[in-house]
Amino acid sequence: MNHVVRVAATSLLAASLLVALGACKKIDKDAATADGTTAATAATDAAPALDIKGLKTEKQQAGYAIGLQVGSSLEEIKDEIDFDSMVKAMRSKVDGTDPLMTEEQARTVFEAFGQRMQAKMAAEAGKKATANLAEGAAFLEGNAKVEGVQVTASGLQYQVLQPGTGAKPGPDDRVSVHYKGALLDGTTFDSSYDRGEPATFQLSQVVPGWNEGLQLMPVGSKYKLWIPASLGYGEAGTPGGPIAPNSTLVFEVELLEILGAPAE
Repeated sequence: MNHVVRVAATSLLAASLLVALGACKKIDKDAATADGTTAATAATDAAPALDIKGLKTEKQQAGYAIGLQVGSSLEEIKDEIDFDSMVKAMRSKVDGTDPLMTEEQARTVFEAFGQRMQAKMAAEAGKKATANLAEGAAFLEGNAKVEGVQVTASGLQYQVLQPGTGAKPGPDDRVSVHYKGALLDGTTFDSSYDRGEPATFQLSQVVPGWNEGLQLMPVGSKYKLWIPASLGYGEAGTPGGPIAPNSTLVFEVELLEILGAPAE
C-alpha cells in the first residue's frame, strides 16, 4: 500500500519539477543577460546538447527529457489517470491561468484517489497471495514424493546435497553460510555466491524455515531447503521486494562455520 503512496508522491514531485521549470522560464523571460540580450533569446539560441532527430533545440530536448522522467514516475498508475487533463492542469499552472479546481479540491481528489488505489492494490495482493498459497501447496505435495526429499513435522522440506561431519548449530547460534535463494519459477532473489563472500546470520533472527533447516545441518554440509510460506515471509512477503505474499521459497545452503551464540 505504501508503494502506491510513494509512486503518487514521486509523480507529483516530478510534475512539480516541470511546473517549477516552467515558472523559471517565465521569470527569466524579461531578465537581461550580460551582453544585453534577453534570457529568453539566449535560451532560444543555445546549442542543443545532442543531435537528436525531431528535437532540434535545447528547449525541446530539455522538455522531452523532463517528460520522460514524469512519464516513468507515472507508469504504474498510467491506466488510472487521464493524461490530457493532467497536461491541461500543468499548462494552466505554467501559463498562470485560472485552474479548473482549487487546491482544496485537488487535495480532496488526491486523497480519494490514493484510498481507491490502496484498496485496489490490497485486493490484487489478496488474489495473488491466494494463488501463491495454492501453487506452493501443490508443488510441495509433489516434491515430497521425490526421492531423497525429507519432510519435517512443520512442513519444511529438505534434501542433502553434500553431507557434512561437523557439529550442528543451536537455535541461537551465529553461522557463516553460502546460500542462494530462489522462487518456485527459478528466479534468484538473493545469493551470497553472487556477492562473492559468505553471509553471517544469527539463527534466532531469520525466518522459521531457515532456523529449523540450519539446525539439521552439520558443518561442511550443503542442503536444499523448500520453505512453505508459513515458515518464510508469510502473507506479508517482502513489501516492495522480490518475494510476493505467500511465496514458497527454495534455498541451497552451505554451512561453513558455527560462530557460536552472541555474547550477552
